Amino acid sequence: MTVLIILVLIVASVYAFLQHPKFGKAASGSRLKRIQSSTNFRDGSFQNISKTPSLTEGVKMSTVLVQFFFQKSKRSKPALKLPSKKSDLKTLDPNKNLLVWFGHSSYFLQVDGIKMLVDPVFSGSASPIPITTKSFFGTDVYSVEDMPEIDLLFITHDHWDHLDYETVKKLKPKVKKIVTGLGVGEHLEFWGYDENIIAEMDWNEQVEPLPGFQVNTIPARHFSGRSFRRNRSLWVSFALATPTMKIFIGGDSGYDTHFKKAGDAFGPFDLVILEDGQYDQNWKYIHMMPEEVVQAAKDLKAKMLLPVHWGKFSLSLHDWDAPVIRVRAAAQKEGMEVLSPMIGQVVYFDDVPGFEEWWSIGT
Repeated sequence: MTVLIILVLIVASVYAFLQHPKFGKAASGSRLKRIQSSTNFRDGSFQNISKTPSLTEGVKMSTVLVQFFFQKSKRSKPALKLPSKKSDLKTLDPNKNLLVWFGHSSYFLQVDGIKMLVDPVFSGSASPIPITTKSFFGTDVYSVEDMPEIDLLFITHDHWDHLDYETVKKLKPKVKKIVTGLGVGEHLEFWGYDENIIAEMDWNEQVEPLPGFQVNTIPARHFSGRSFRRNRSLWVSFALATPTMKIFIGGDSGYDTHFKKAGDAFGPFDLVILEDGQYDQNWKYIHMMPEEVVQAAKDLKAKMLLPVHWGKFSLSLHDWDAPVIRVRAAAQKEGMEVLSPMIGQVVYFDDVPGFEEWWSIGT
């Protein structure tokens, strides 16, 4: 009886925890009907273009768990506080095209006078249980309060390290338009956003959220979900064309043919931003290795590459700085320009500086 009571209490506690608004909400009504009519939605969930198992063939989940909790690199996190820079984003020259990387996959873009924010996570955590996935010491230099009004907010998918409840809730008064994948809008409306400012898109669709700004949604090879059920909302990348620039905003993705197709259809790109980090051979289909990141950038006909998805959280087994070291080495062989700014550093596209190896300070 005692064991039964304990089990009931555990189940009840888990259920109650999962009712917190931060887990979002599954699509319903007309949104669900639109999802179910998508050619990318089959057998009750969204599907990748190519067969994409969560784990590499022959790999067991038990092996992954043992490695993740007991065999991680001793350098999976920086040993020291990471250096950073901070500028007043509200007073930047609106005539300058620029970017500011906040670590991991969060960054600010200002292009042709329009201010954009991608996958902002300013809460210091990338998990529903904050203590389990905390940001590296020194990386939380910006907050929602530091953000100017945001003309366009891009959300690539609903994973915790890309869609942060606390951040998005606080940002609401500052956000004018949102572009995201099918199903993600349900979370945002549940958290108080007006459905009329949300452009919710399937793969291979086009929208003009602002005059002169064209966004095409590009497939990615990944998955979605904020709780136990996966793939009820869509994961996307974006091909953004502004009056003066073409930018590829990449979401999480394993390597596949969609990069080449996007490059042929919408390239060449002045800047390609790709996920580089949290990879492992155990799950090689859902995150690219750094060398594949460079190949994807070549497929996209990139003039410059910004590797993101590293530098703030440890979600894999590799050394925390391995993504930038490996991608720079691979890019050098191809003669490709790689942007590797310090967290918070303003990078002006018309005057790209040389970048110091600031990550060596955290070793």
